[in-house]
Amino acid sequence: MNITVVLLNYNGEKLLRKFLPILNTHTNDSDIYIIDNNSIDNSIEYVKLNFPNVKFILLDKNYGFAEGYNKGLKNINADVFCLLNTDVEVTENWLDPIYKIFNNNDKISIAQPIILDYNNRNRFEYAGAAGGFIDFYGYPYCRGRIFDSIEENNDQYNNNKLIFWASGACFFIRKNAWIRLKGFDNDFFAHFEEIDLCWRAFNQNLKTISIGESKVYHVGGGTLPLSGYKWYLNFRNSLILLTKNLPREYLFRILFTRLILDFIASLRFLLKGKFIPILSIVRAHFSFYINFKSHYNKRISSKNKNNYWSTKSIIWSYFIKKDQIFTKISK
Repeated sequence: MNITVVLLNYNGEKLLRKFLPILNTHTNDSDIYIIDNNSIDNSIEYVKLNFPNVKFILLDKNYGFAEGYNKGLKNINADVFCLLNTDVEVTENWLDPIYKIFNNNDKISIAQPIILDYNNRNRFEYAGAAGGFIDFYGYPYCRGRIFDSIEENNDQYNNNKLIFWASGACFFIRKNAWIRLKGFDNDFFAHFEEIDLCWRAFNQNLKTISIGESKVYHVGGGTLPLSGYKWYLNFRNSLILLTKNLPREYLFRILFTRLILDFIASLRFLLKGKFIPILSIVRAHFSFYINFKSHYNKRISSKNKNNYWSTKSIIWSYFIKKDQIFTKISK
């Protein structure tokens, strides 16, 4: 069984200079590939000059996270892919527990390590922490991170734990599962595509796990900083996620609820004088409604299971009950 580490790069020379030497040191015998989204900086030249062992797949334009990986992985042969952000610092022996899990348990299809904050190393990192879950209304949260409340790492989540979704910052998936699920949905471009993939895996009885013995450090926001476009993607893609994967009996009730909650979110931004997120929400909903039929047609309704959620409402737990630690809200 072999694991191939695959980085998706777009003008990421600074990140590659910082993190690729560490990755190259700690990958043992694993191959490293870079899928390049038509970068115009010197990242390709830097890697070719300093890391001749790294292999390249060069794309003709910036296809984003989802389609970039879809196109590139077609050209890579491996038992397990590791989709790794360029702003991740790996640790010594980080792959050993991953090998062990995939070798010893053929029921596991997707995995992630514990993801810690590169800039605050005793805390979990926002994008994934110790493994992801969603509530009944489709809001994601993690062991170690609920909304903007991020826990300190006191080894409380060092156990291996079945989870609902794994972070795209460091995402392991068996190649046969990737092919079976047809990879990421290109419509997402970036954000929520890994949750969509894991939800589709869940609906097909494929298991996802967080591996407590493996740890990496993630800068976060290094590949797509917070902006109006990022707000737009987050709100639009969350609606696409629900439309594709919710069981039919919940779909329109939850979409209507999310419409109301997004309106409330807009009011909160208005009270704070933040207008860019409001415009992003409006744009996100407009795009979603225009393309609703296309998203709806991707449903596999007969397989959409209704036991996807781990708590009824993370918003109620967090904002009303003030339960802001994972162990207080998990059922």
